[in-house]
Amino acid sequence: MFSEGGVTGVGGVRVPAVSTPTAVLGAGSFGTCLAMLCARAHDVKLWSRRPDVAEAINRDRRNPRYLSEFALPDRVEATADLRDALAGRELVIIAVPSHSLREVMTEAAPFIEEGAIIVSAVKGVEFETGLTMNGVFREVLDVAHHPRLVALSGPSFAAEIAQRLPTVVTVACREEAYAISVQATLSCPWFRCYTHTDVIGVETAGALKNVIAIAVGMSDGTDSGLNARAALMTRGLAEITRIGVAQGAEAETFLGLSGMGDLLLTCTGDLSRNRRVGLGLGRGRKLAEIQAELGEVAEGIATTRAAVRLAERLRVEAPICQLVRAVIDGERTPREAGLSLMTRQLRSERDRGPRVRKSGGP
Repeated sequence: MFSEGGVTGVGGVRVPAVSTPTAVLGAGSFGTCLAMLCARAHDVKLWSRRPDVAEAINRDRRNPRYLSEFALPDRVEATADLRDALAGRELVIIAVPSHSLREVMTEAAPFIEEGAIIVSAVKGVEFETGLTMNGVFREVLDVAHHPRLVALSGPSFAAEIAQRLPTVVTVACREEAYAISVQATLSCPWFRCYTHTDVIGVETAGALKNVIAIAVGMSDGTDSGLNARAALMTRGLAEITRIGVAQGAEAETFLGLSGMGDLLLTCTGDLSRNRRVGLGLGRGRKLAEIQAELGEVAEGIATTRAAVRLAERLRVEAPICQLVRAVIDGERTPREAGLSLMTRQLRSERDRGPRVRKSGGP
């Protein structure tokens, strides 16, 4: 009998999952749920920066900080030692906050096995460089690893993956054979992967949808209505697409799981941290207070500032990103930002290409 990790391969033939020694770097919510997912058929090392968290996981079979209501499979072994986490691992999944990716991967690089496939579940844009996470990996890791860099993105709340609720994502790699390998390794009856080759598109979509989710949260927090929510999501997708295409992404990518799919989930789902940030701001709460209450990183806050800087470099209009930044930085209220969007210069909806940002603000 095949394990529950089996997948349907070419020609509809059911094939068993092959055990792949796996490392997951990052013991937050998403890293923890991915470790649980992989452990259904694979031996998993879960790396936490904090030794006390690793010890608690091994002792109690639960993550004391994230998704603590879920028991971790026996196949998951936690460690705070990067060398130990990566030794002999054929698949390395990265699930750390975007702001710490460069530091973590610089430390991890000497210990990554030759030939390992590296999967990034990190969603963000580096502020200083404007790079998506794939770009950061390429700067930090030896060129020999570059063909096997894979991005995982799509509508996927960690708690629902942990509950084994149906989840569908995209895995993208410039060399699609490695994306197909990850697809076969991770896919199971409740977690389905589609492959793609547009890495910059998949990563840009996954990062910038968090900014739009903050905007939608602010709109909902000010009781601006369902019409406004739909408009922000639609125009937000257009804005994300402009920024992505200006970097060489394919426009169609943004209509897929990593684009429209993830945008829909993050803007409307109550589990979305970025939506909750926006809701709090819309209701007049201070950003620091909201962040303290969340207890986890809301990637959209840092990504907003990075997205505005990136759009300016690309000479692409990004009015929603600009106004979310203005609210986050205390320069405007959510209601002022909404009014600014509604009273911008009128134009045709068919004007979808990158546009030079005019002086004088959004």
